[in-house]
Amino acid sequence: MSTSALSQPGWLSDAITIINYPLFQFGGVVIRPYGLLQFLLILFLGYWLSRAVRHAVTRLAADGTRFDPSAAYTLSRILHYAIVAIAIVVALSSLGVNLSHLAFLGGAVGVGLGFGLKNIFSNFISGIILLFEKTLKVGDFIELSSGTRGLVKEINVRFTRVTTNDGVDILVPNSDFINGQVVNWSFDELTRRIHIPFGVAYGSDRELVRRVVSEAAARLPGTDLHDRRAPQVWLVGFGDSALNFELVVWVDRQRMVSPGATQAAYTWAIAEALDQHGIEIPFPQRDLHIRSGLADLEHRRAEIPLPEQRLATK
Repeated sequence: MSTSALSQPGWLSDAITIINYPLFQFGGVVIRPYGLLQFLLILFLGYWLSRAVRHAVTRLAADGTRFDPSAAYTLSRILHYAIVAIAIVVALSSLGVNLSHLAFLGGAVGVGLGFGLKNIFSNFISGIILLFEKTLKVGDFIELSSGTRGLVKEINVRFTRVTTNDGVDILVPNSDFINGQVVNWSFDELTRRIHIPFGVAYGSDRELVRRVVSEAAARLPGTDLHDRRAPQVWLVGFGDSALNFELVVWVDRQRMVSPGATQAAYTWAIAEALDQHGIEIPFPQRDLHIRSGLADLEHRRAEIPLPEQRLATK
């Protein structure tokens, strides 16, 4: 078919007829191909604009501006929800749908929230609260009531992704953070205090233990050495076979978010310091005392004749 044939008024008339052909009717509104394409185009532009805005906000935070990363993340999520919601409203309006006619859906949605959508709606509202309150931010190191510890990687509409130090991703419903107890290790402080228990043998020089362990802890990177937060060694109790001590030390954020590795590093440093100064690390011991009852038992066995001896006497 030639170009001149395509440009004929007859072809143009057919195209207009096709894009305006009524497909179906919804809520008193006739849905046509032209309106449907316009609806999809508006949704696509809204999603593209949302991604562009989120990318711009993320770049502003990464460029070292006054934007805090957690604040930038919160702003990007809120803008995303707002842009998508506006795009949906505009797209429905482009179809000719009168949004006031959709009021009846409110009752249906309300019934749905009372049944299957209750938890979804609760998690959505909880996620919005978390984003606005900033009690939980991306990058925080938290501990759940189940004992799981990890880094907050993402706060979504329905769940929050927490990544443990073992690389395991845990998807926690947002409502759990609102209704339950959550320990936020990095809420508004850059350092935290930890306790490392250890023991030495009775008779050890306690002042020497205090000095060598404090110096060993101070040599580890990440230890806070300020006057009021310098490493301390506390005598906390008397065990069955050891004097029980605790190393009390303030650590920076890098060590704070790796509690297992931090505990192991300080324990290793304590063991090396004690070994270098000849301070004994005790282990449980039990003394077994054997009384003279064994001799009495041998004497009684000697008095009772064996079966062969009884036969011989007969």
